[in-house]
Amino acid sequence: MRFLPLLVLLAGCAGSLDAPVEPALQSIGTFDDPTFLTAPTGDSTRVLVTERAGRVRLSKSGVLQNGSFLDLRGKISAADEDGLYSLAFHPQYQTNGRFYAFYTNLDGDIRIVRYIVSSNPDSADESQADTILAIPHPLAGTSLPFGNHHGGQLQFGPDGKLYVSLGDGGCCGDPLQNGQRKQTLNGKLLRIDVSGATGYTVPADNPFVADTSYAPEIWAWGFRNPWRFSFDKQTGDLYIGDIGDASWEEIDAAAAPNAGRGINYGWSILEGTHCRNPGCNTSGLTMPVTEYGHTNNACSVTGGYVYRGTRVTQLIGHYLYADFCAGFVRSFLLAGGAATQARDWTSDLSPGGSIVSFGEDARGDVYIVTYAGPVYRIVESQ
Repeated sequence: MRFLPLLVLLAGCAGSLDAPVEPALQSIGTFDDPTFLTAPTGDSTRVLVTERAGRVRLSKSGVLQNGSFLDLRGKISAADEDGLYSLAFHPQYQTNGRFYAFYTNLDGDIRIVRYIVSSNPDSADESQADTILAIPHPLAGTSLPFGNHHGGQLQFGPDGKLYVSLGDGGCCGDPLQNGQRKQTLNGKLLRIDVSGATGYTVPADNPFVADTSYAPEIWAWGFRNPWRFSFDKQTGDLYIGDIGDASWEEIDAAAAPNAGRGINYGWSILEGTHCRNPGCNTSGLTMPVTEYGHTNNACSVTGGYVYRGTRVTQLIGHYLYADFCAGFVRSFLLAGGAATQARDWTSDLSPGGSIVSFGEDARGDVYIVTYAGPVYRIVESQ
């Protein structure tokens, strides 16, 4: 691993101009159980980091600010796998001040809540909170006390709609069969329109709007725990890291313009490309573009981003992902619907285990978030 402090990065070093620039890591600070990093659209000076217990920290022009951009500590649960998982800034944030948080409330239920920035651009106005989605966990009518598989990602797509990833509701092997249940929101990727004054509406072009056997919010389905997903800033292609069960981790990908629309990715019929019961029917199911087994301490995929920064030309166009336990960092290039040019960047980019998330700022720089505390920007080595 190359972890280069800022002074070394600024100093530079001699070398061949023809040699490819290798990536390295630059720390932007240490946080308390960080879970995600993001930035407002068009704002090259700010990045925000969520902490599991409910605090959102602001780094401005490379300097970590005192206090909190938003502080929900004491108002949300951080038991089991609960916590504050992610933020998404509205594409028109610079004019409407809206952003959205994904967390579990004190009962462990999922909440997607809209907030508005205050008159101070470095802090939010919590009094203007508007709950967009409220999803019981476990589902209403059951008594199964599962504290995991919430999903956790919010992302605005190229179409301006808000996408939400939800896990299957928890435990082992999807006992409620939520991955393949059409009416539940669990185990799904949702697409909603939050352009109204409050709440949300279902876009008329969602794939199942006309089919009452499905929940109309569903965009794609058949997931176990899609903890992290992202859209390629340049192409609009969709990438989803779906955390596996006993044996296999997977990355799903779908090309724009209808990236993922109506696709069934197979859980819990499949784990990765593998039938969970011999001779399963895979008709109508879409396989992952890449998978890996639980060997060499691998246990849980952390989905990432397609690198669209300018610092490391070798990474441009490549999708980065990691494993939480094994600590490896890998990439591939999506071409013709297949993962090509696979490469392992562990020696350059792995800070060790506990890679809980990747992040992306307004410039396209990609970050690695470790649950142990440090957060790193991917930069060029010197």
